[in-house]
Amino acid sequence: MQERRRQFFRFAAIGVIGFVVDAGVIALLVRVMGLGAYQARLVSYFFAVATTWWFNRRFTFGSTRPPLREFLEFVAANAFGATINLGAYAAIVAWLGSSGWIPIAGVAIGSLAGLTTNFMLSSRVVFSTRRLRKSASAAELERKV
Repeated sequence: MQERRRQFFRFAAIGVIGFVVDAGVIALLVRVMGLGAYQARLVSYFFAVATTWWFNRRFTFGSTRPPLREFLEFVAANAFGATINLGAYAAIVAWLGSSGWIPIAGVAIGSLAGLTTNFMLSSRVVFSTRRLRKSASAAELERKV
């Protein structure tokens, strides 16, 4: 139970890093490049997902599985959380508009909305200890052959 709690706090801390990436990219795309708030969010979300996957792989779950497959599984497993996240963002922007800090506030609210769902799916599906052990056993067999 202690380990699960530590993982959640690491996952949440890495989520803050993802938020900074997400908010930074969206600010750049909307304010500097003039992209629409919804189009910018799709791009910024991809950068945030790639960042959080890498940090969670290394620091939260210590995964050694093949990276491309694991990244795709991470994206797929977190699709429900992404729907919650992007839906909350879209609702904020639709309700309040896209001027000033509203898109960044939408990113924050969306991120919080998807956090628990993403943690549960990531820890139980993508980075499960059973899956990690199976991957390690397969790698050991390959080395012996």
